[in-house]
Amino acid sequence: MAAKKSRKTKYKGVTRTPSGKVKKAGETFSGFNKPKRTPGKSKKFAVLAKQGNTVKIVRFGDPNMTIKKSNPKRRASFRARHKCSQKKSKLTAGYWACKSW
Repeated sequence: MAAKKSRKTKYKGVTRTPSGKVKKAGETFSGFNKPKRTPGKSKKFAVLAKQGNTVKIVRFGDPNMTIKKSNPKRRASFRARHKCSQKKSKLTAGYWACKSW
């Protein structure tokens, strides 16, 4: 019995595993534009961002900080300081940091 092979996608360097997950550069993601935690890495989260025909791995978040987003004053301060209303491109770390807040 032959093992199932991963399928290529129309995006360069991206394959889909038999279980439906997406793989790029040796890293597995549950899908496009779905952040995941990255234990032991230099950043707290990673996401396989897709916008149009462009696919890119974006890493964001300081692993040594707690964010406490349940505090409304902190949340408003973060969003104002980082100009979250102007972050539109899914291919930037700023967009994903603001989205998680």
